[in-house]
Amino acid sequence: MNRTKPITGELLNLKNEIEGYAIEAGLDFFPQVFEVCDYDTINILAAQGGFPSRYPHWKFGMDYDQLSKGYAYGLQKIYEMVINTDPCYAYLLQANNWVDQKIVMAHVYGHNDFFKNNAWFKNTNRKMMDVMANHGTKIRRYMDKYGQDNVETFIDKVLSLENLLDINELFETPELARKRRDQSQRQKDEEADGGYFIDDRSAALKSFMRTKERNVSKNEKEVEHEVDMIHAENLKVKTRDILGYLINFAPIEEWQADIIGILREEAYYFLPQRLTKIMNEGWASYWHSNIMTTRALDASEIIEFADKHAGVMYMSKQNINPYKIGIELMRDIEYRWNRGMFGKEFNECTDMNAKLHWNTNLGKGREKIFEVRKTHNDISFIDEFLTPEFCERQQLFTYKYNPRTSRFEIDSKDFAAIKQKLLSQLTNFGQPIIEVTDGNFKNRKELLLEHVHYGVDLDAQYVDATLRNLHAIWKRPVNLATKYEDKEVVFHFNGKEFKTLDS
Repeated sequence: MNRTKPITGELLNLKNEIEGYAIEAGLDFFPQVFEVCDYDTINILAAQGGFPSRYPHWKFGMDYDQLSKGYAYGLQKIYEMVINTDPCYAYLLQANNWVDQKIVMAHVYGHNDFFKNNAWFKNTNRKMMDVMANHGTKIRRYMDKYGQDNVETFIDKVLSLENLLDINELFETPELARKRRDQSQRQKDEEADGGYFIDDRSAALKSFMRTKERNVSKNEKEVEHEVDMIHAENLKVKTRDILGYLINFAPIEEWQADIIGILREEAYYFLPQRLTKIMNEGWASYWHSNIMTTRALDASEIIEFADKHAGVMYMSKQNINPYKIGIELMRDIEYRWNRGMFGKEFNECTDMNAKLHWNTNLGKGREKIFEVRKTHNDISFIDEFLTPEFCERQQLFTYKYNPRTSRFEIDSKDFAAIKQKLLSQLTNFGQPIIEVTDGNFKNRKELLLEHVHYGVDLDAQYVDATLRNLHAIWKRPVNLATKYEDKEVVFHFNGKEFKTLDS
């Protein structure tokens, strides 16, 4: 049952008004569709990543329960939700007051522009509404055929590995080029067959089936020899796309390969949003602030807007607020490029007073932030544009908890330390980077992975759980090489025992 409804009347008029301001400001966006819903419905949508139709799984119910309790206890409130699709769908909370709806709509147009133009979203599937619904249908069929508990248990294991991705897959790769060729050929086949042929298999499943079909006419020894050759070939290649590797080389059933492909496709769809959280929210906040203060606000709404905006921008000492960091850094870039405060001459100036009042009237600020929103992700955004002056103005310091005073206190005001801590939190979202290095480790068809160590040891409990889930899919011993307590070790799980070996 659809519990959302299209906007009408005054809301539709407001949408047209805000859209006009967005166009006037130079934003370039997909057609925008707004729908309204109650809070329970927006919680359901948020729990499911913004999509009304997802595959059935207990984690969506758990997330819904947490969101509902957060609202009931006054800890959080979702004002809107916007989805990276074409047309771009956004959901408004029915209970929002008029100023809220104005802010939300202006904010959504900023997100829409970012989705359409940022390079990290370039190859995402803009028809994901239909894809997600199709995924849900397929997984329900598998549950009917193989048993709900069996399928859900397998999904649990795959979801525990869905963060083991390779961000390079977001850009033009041989696999993406092949997918496009497959899509083009399928369309030609459909036209030749009068439009009656529909192949809804995922690209991952078709890859799995091609490997399987190559082995159909071979005897057992030939197949075994080919598998050995495949593993030998992969000794030369490292990959961080763990799920893609399992699809191609794990001894799994067709339905399991399809489910891994489905969850992998969804994980890569959401990946750009994780890579650009600060920029995306900063860009949307910049434009809702700009549109509201220059065009959309009535005089009687200024104080209410200021109060709402300040609430969104509040930043505690414990956590980064992507809205606050993002909008202020966008404003700082605009200010600096308007005044020419960059480049060799500016950077080499040793007169602090001259640097403070530097102004060449370059006027390139707006042009620069549009360029930045097109090419950067959060890591490059922070790395290139964070400055000591910005940190000082925004009071960005590193903090640590003092158990003696029971307070968070400033640990360091050093710019290098602040920047390094921000970048370390953003690199792979603070999660370890893992690569597959060998599918035939010690010539026994064991799986070997390697942890790219950046100074932080792995948590052995998570290693244990991850290797157990990998073993359930690989069906042979799995190993993870890392540095642990300044010693090179290999974590090993053989299906019964978890242990460490000296590497």
